[in-house]
Amino acid sequence: MKYSVLLCTLCLTAFSQENRVLVDRVGSTGFLQIEASSFEKLTPKQQALAYWLSQAAIAIDPIIYDQLSRFGLRQKALLETIVANPDGIDPAVYAKVVAFTKLFWANRGNHHDNTAQKIMPEFTYDELKAAARGRFAPAFQKEIDELRPSLFDPDFEPMMTAKSPKGGKDILQASSNNFYLGVSMADLGGFKDTHPLNSRLVKSESGHLDEQIYRAGTPDAGIKPGRYSEFLAKAISYLQQAQSVAEPAQAKVIADLIRFYQTGEPQDWIRFGIDWVQNNATVDFANGFIEVYRDARGAKGTAQSFVSITDERVTSLMNKIADNAQYFENRAPWAPQYRKQGVKPPVAKAVETVIETADFHVTTTGDNLPNENEIHEKYGSKSFIFTGSTRALTAAGGVSIVNEFSAGPEEARISTKYGAEADELLTALHEIIGHGSGKLNPKLTSDPQSYLKEYFSTLEEARADLMALWNIWDPKLKELGLISHPDVAKAMYYSAALAPLTQLRRIPKGDTIEEDHQRDRQLIVNYIMDKTGAIAQVERNGKYYLEVKDCDKMRQGVGMLLAELMRIKAEGDYDAIRKLVDKYGVHFDPKVRDQVVTRFNTLNLPAYWAGINPELTANIDSKGQATEVKISYPRDYVKQQLGYSSMYNRKAL
Repeated sequence: MKYSVLLCTLCLTAFSQENRVLVDRVGSTGFLQIEASSFEKLTPKQQALAYWLSQAAIAIDPIIYDQLSRFGLRQKALLETIVANPDGIDPAVYAKVVAFTKLFWANRGNHHDNTAQKIMPEFTYDELKAAARGRFAPAFQKEIDELRPSLFDPDFEPMMTAKSPKGGKDILQASSNNFYLGVSMADLGGFKDTHPLNSRLVKSESGHLDEQIYRAGTPDAGIKPGRYSEFLAKAISYLQQAQSVAEPAQAKVIADLIRFYQTGEPQDWIRFGIDWVQNNATVDFANGFIEVYRDARGAKGTAQSFVSITDERVTSLMNKIADNAQYFENRAPWAPQYRKQGVKPPVAKAVETVIETADFHVTTTGDNLPNENEIHEKYGSKSFIFTGSTRALTAAGGVSIVNEFSAGPEEARISTKYGAEADELLTALHEIIGHGSGKLNPKLTSDPQSYLKEYFSTLEEARADLMALWNIWDPKLKELGLISHPDVAKAMYYSAALAPLTQLRRIPKGDTIEEDHQRDRQLIVNYIMDKTGAIAQVERNGKYYLEVKDCDKMRQGVGMLLAELMRIKAEGDYDAIRKLVDKYGVHFDPKVRDQVVTRFNTLNLPAYWAGINPELTANIDSKGQATEVKISYPRDYVKQQLGYSSMYNRKAL
């Protein structure tokens, strides 16, 4: 499960630095150069491993565009064809096409990664037609015509993921993503997915539900290729190269993933997860159909990948937390029957990434994997803190948000002084202690996700956040040397209170929240406001603020909600989580949002972020081996994305 700094105020409250990482900007989206200085410390063999794993990450990147929209790959090909061939296009129109294409890449399609709302281009249909006229084949003009509604009609498939649908549609019918075709929630009564993470569910004319499995097929043709076979086969070819230079234990992990991509079978994914979580390699990676946030039903996994290098400087901090996982479990505020005993300390490490593709974004500063509870229970988990992303986001921001939105000068002072430290601890506690905590009722016959459905991700992210907010006051952190001053805890609480207000700038339309992390942050604050009064919305000089009135009372509210969420997860209580989230986490006042947007506009800061990956290049010798692997920082988003697309040499027409 990911921790997203996009929803954390403190990432922008640290000390202002030279803004060298902010390479580009399109409207409210900033493009950041990610760096990985740890790469230079790797051995040549490790550098070759990083290279091949990075190629495998690029290989699966196109999948996310199709998963998020049935038009995604066609739109991508059309836009890239025009961007790659500027000659003869009106420069003003071309500039608008390039700007929109950057946003398209950043969001993996033309629906916003954060709001799920459709992104509209500034160029018109007629301008796009004129740009292509006389320069491309007639079939290209026809493609523009066929894609016209998906690109230019704001009412055509307006929401990528709609967990609070309107207009009488259910959550699947109102969502434009491509996990289901012709399927409604009513069709799923009594249906059980055989391949829940890696399949698209299609309803035939006869009413039969067919799972289109994502797989490449086996070499002996015993298992036929399935959906995305082209991309998975390409990824396998690079994974085989990575396997040849990996250490034996990691080579086994890579072999497991290859097998899963060939068969698509859930048991092969579990086998991969078991071996992966027990392998703590310096050059590590994730590659697969992993997170279920984009599916309103919370079942289908999106493709994602990153390749990481351990950042030894920060990893020691994380290991101290991981080694005391049982201590924090024993002091969790939930009922004793939900406390896990014999907690296996998670593998915890700080990392720099050399690549992030598909549904993995620069705004993810923490991740705890694998997500499968059956692996967590027996084998533990890995918790990553992405220091390269955190540094880039911190360097791109400043103290202006805190100065504008803090409820008072003392809050602003504490947040500015201790914000970065609090943010680092929030991410670490969220990932290391939060996600792996708690014990389920043994009467549950399957993973709690299957019981809690579309509300599971919101619950799990809130539960992990609350574990950080609960434990930040524990004297153990001071004893371990992980907290420099008691005001670090206050800074974390001030940030938690600010989040539901400041995140509204990222929801420019409507009055409901769809994204799970945003729902989690609002759920926490609204619940505490209602139950304890420790936080209050106040208005001063015509401006709204969320003020922490009493940190002790706020911690009481944190404990109350945390205990209830653990009970709900352990018992699979769908009705209880639905009522909680619908009451506290979904709706907001558009009048407050509009004021927040106006205030942010005066700060002139990006509201959203996209990352430009480091670039790994290698000499490939006569035996196909990667030698002399080099890292560079391209600072050119267009060139990088067109380079990724060239792996498949695809053209629109």
